[in-house]
Amino acid sequence: MVAKVGRPADILKQNEDSAHGGDGWVPREGTMPSELGVLWSDCGVNAEYGELRSVLMRCPGPEIDDVSDYRAALWLGEIDPMRARGQHDAFVDFYRSHGVQVNFIESMPEDKPNAYFCRDHFCMTQTGAIIARMASHSRAGEERYSAAALAMHGVPIIHSVHGDGLFEGADVVVANEDLVFVGHGMRSNKSGAEQVAAAFRRVGVPQVEIVQIPYGCGHIDGTINIVDRDLAMVYPTQLSWVVYETLKHHGFRFIDLPDADEAQTGMAINVVPLAPGVIVAPEGNTITKALLERNGVEVFEVEVDELMKGGGSVHCMTGVIKRG
Repeated sequence: MVAKVGRPADILKQNEDSAHGGDGWVPREGTMPSELGVLWSDCGVNAEYGELRSVLMRCPGPEIDDVSDYRAALWLGEIDPMRARGQHDAFVDFYRSHGVQVNFIESMPEDKPNAYFCRDHFCMTQTGAIIARMASHSRAGEERYSAAALAMHGVPIIHSVHGDGLFEGADVVVANEDLVFVGHGMRSNKSGAEQVAAAFRRVGVPQVEIVQIPYGCGHIDGTINIVDRDLAMVYPTQLSWVVYETLKHHGFRFIDLPDADEAQTGMAINVVPLAPGVIVAPEGNTITKALLERNGVEVFEVEVDELMKGGGSVHCMTGVIKRG
């Protein structure tokens, strides 16, 4: 028998190189929150009313041209593409004039005419994005393009809804750093809502409530909008009692939408906070605007009536990346 020749002592020395923890290895320090703005982009949402810093949007492209059946597109009526683009450009200019960084989804398949409603594609936790899984056949896959855009801009993705889960970003309300609501309804099923709630709990939110969304309401953001540190605008006939009672326990006051026509046709609740007590709203809801102003809220308006024919307004068009 021939004896095997080897140098076991030398072979074992592979464990001493830097790649295996030897001389030259430096361990990673800190946590994900400490890396935001350093290794990752500065992002995260602690509360819906925090100062708006950065957003993701989609300027309507060729996907809104030549739409033969607006119902199949989930629109409320036919859209004039040129007018819609002009209004969207003006909305983007408004954000920039208020110091908001606007990032864009640059590409989108031409069979996705609803894609400019970017809020549906994802939601933000304190430390990264949760990617949606869209509920309708016509919008399935839009979220892929938002995920690519977020990744390109250095936003960490902490969860993607998967399996049989369905979830859309407008089914999350980050009331404050201690309280998040996740809607369960037409657009977000039980599996999706549970996945999203678990993701918020993992990043340290103490109270995450899954609440039922009423029949006839698309998303939870059609029932409530947080417009200041202790002030919520609500749709009283559609708001979940759990949401109302929980917010009251957290010290919130309430503004009930004062006019049915403005609530339904004018999408008066579909607003975006720019800072605590400062919002941008769709133009034309004079009764609601007056009530908000009487409660100390500063209201800016933008003309988006052509874009609203797609079934959403300024809140739906704004995918929030950073607040605070």
